Amino acid sequence: MSGAEAGLYVTLGLGDEVFAAPVALVREILTYQAPSRVPDSPDHLLGLTDVRGQGVPTADLRIRLGMAPTEPTLNTRILVLDIPLEDRTLSLGLVADRVFEVTAFTADEIEPSPDIGIRWRSDYIEGVVRRDDGFIVLIDLPQLLSTTDADIPGTVSETGLAPQRNGAERAVRRRWRSSDQTGASESVAAT
Repeated sequence: MSGAEAGLYVTLGLGDEVFAAPVALVREILTYQAPSRVPDSPDHLLGLTDVRGQGVPTADLRIRLGMAPTEPTLNTRILVLDIPLEDRTLSLGLVADRVFEVTAFTADEIEPSPDIGIRWRSDYIEGVVRRDDGFIVLIDLPQLLSTTDADIPGTVSETGLAPQRNGAERAVRRRWRSSDQTGASESVAAT
């Protein structure tokens, strides 16, 4: 048995792949509108989307999963999610190439994520559902979205490059370095 539970799932497409997320996490599904950019954000964070007067961070699920980005089409959607994390509920928009349907999966249909015999990052896969035309991958969104970039293929751990920092963190680092050079006793924690 896999980590996924039987229940209702929203199925969505990214390229030729089909994924599913528990419908309980989905607040609403919006027609794609270009998010407002946020400076110095990670590549997968597209910006903020106005959702009923609230600025919701919006991420490109393709990039977060290590897939190549693509241009939005008329079928592109933003899934607005409320994802429970250990210490809070994260409101987030996820961009998908298309949304198919809400469907029910039984416990018997859900298989564990496959062991392919090599090391690969599959901790965000709760299970798979076999269909006549392929598989549907059930995504563990809290796991995927709470993992640091260092754990994602193609980022820090893979490339050896330093992680991207946000503007506030860079400012703290600059103040810390300049106070260190001038002999000031100000102590600023840099993470």
